[in-house]
Amino acid sequence: MKPLIGFCVVALLVPGLAFAQQGSVASSGTDTAALEQKIRDLEDRLITLEGQMRTMKAQAAPAPSSASAPSATSAQATPAAGEAAATAPSESIASNPVSLGGAGGSAAKALNPDISMIGDFVASAGGNSIRPTPAFEMHESELGVQAIIDPYARGDFFITFGEQGVALEEGYITFTALPASLVARVGKMRAAFGKVNTMHNHVLPFVDRPLVTENLVGGEDGIDDAGVSVERIIPFPKGIFLSATGQVFRGDSGPDDGLLFQAHSKNDVSTVAHLRGYKDLTESTNLELGASYARGHNELGTDFITSLYGIDATLRWKPLRRAIYNSFVARSEFIWSQRHENPFEQRAFGMYASGEYQFKRRWFLGGRYDWSDRAREANLTDKGGSVILTYWPSEFSQIRGQYRFTDYAGDHKSNELLMQVLFSLGAHGAHPF
Repeated sequence: MKPLIGFCVVALLVPGLAFAQQGSVASSGTDTAALEQKIRDLEDRLITLEGQMRTMKAQAAPAPSSASAPSATSAQATPAAGEAAATAPSESIASNPVSLGGAGGSAAKALNPDISMIGDFVASAGGNSIRPTPAFEMHESELGVQAIIDPYARGDFFITFGEQGVALEEGYITFTALPASLVARVGKMRAAFGKVNTMHNHVLPFVDRPLVTENLVGGEDGIDDAGVSVERIIPFPKGIFLSATGQVFRGDSGPDDGLLFQAHSKNDVSTVAHLRGYKDLTESTNLELGASYARGHNELGTDFITSLYGIDATLRWKPLRRAIYNSFVARSEFIWSQRHENPFEQRAFGMYASGEYQFKRRWFLGGRYDWSDRAREANLTDKGGSVILTYWPSEFSQIRGQYRFTDYAGDHKSNELLMQVLFSLGAHGAHPF
């Protein structure tokens, strides 16, 4: 095959050289433009012949048989051929592999979603008669499947595996190219109420969730339901980022006892609204403020409504020159609950305030204060505080220790030491911060 290619090249070049020599002898009578055009024609013919030679060489190569898979040695020597033979269901597909936009067989990886698994292991020491926890627990294993569906949408699924069951934490499609600068989500998702309710367990800066979340916002699951969400960025002057979110859910959120929302018919939907504002104060500091509202029916019936009002604030400091060594984040939420009961209305209030300071590249020290009434017994108040120390061996793992003191209503005090190990496998997309 190589002598044939060389012969074709020589056959093309010799007439060209002869023609060039003749042109040099009679250069005064030869048109320069015609000479250049002749050279371009010769180049085009050469390129055409090279393409024909490659086609003939590919057709002469023996096609792999569909009856037997290639050996490991041949697959390593020719990755493309080995991949095509291993994945082709028939001889015709093996000899004529599908081309994905001209990118070749390796582009098939683009069709696979990002898959990740995050482990959350928790150990505890100390007594707690109100909310007891086991000594050791694989608290949660979160499987994430995320991918761009097309230029107009992406999909995200997060499935949680506990020691006693499996649940869909979130699973939704996001439409990012709607008119009027709207972004819509359809599926099961965490509601945009405050800050902690939107966070998965592995992105929390503490082992547990604050008392106000446990007492007023449905515990660890929180407002997490199937529905539709629409968000829009609102233009605003002076460098302020402003966005508004409206959501409609089926109406079932919180624990099984219906402490938060419970739908009794298809019309008993719940609604959530959230307004968020963000501004850079300096090149190292930014402030985020939010206001939230949620409304749904409680377990007493269709005529009984529970409403939640919330205000959240987050201050972040991360100096550009020392960003990997020093940072500080302060968070706080204030939540009011109005729960209709017969014949009264229970009103409760709760809040938390936390701070986390990074004093070394891999070390973070934090603290949190909790104060919250109980939703059904507003005259009972729980309060407490925590000290948290976190170590990051790498961006794929965390080791966290938390000392927690809680003073429950009725003079029930508890002192606990919580230890948490988080680890991540695979490509896990970033959550909104």
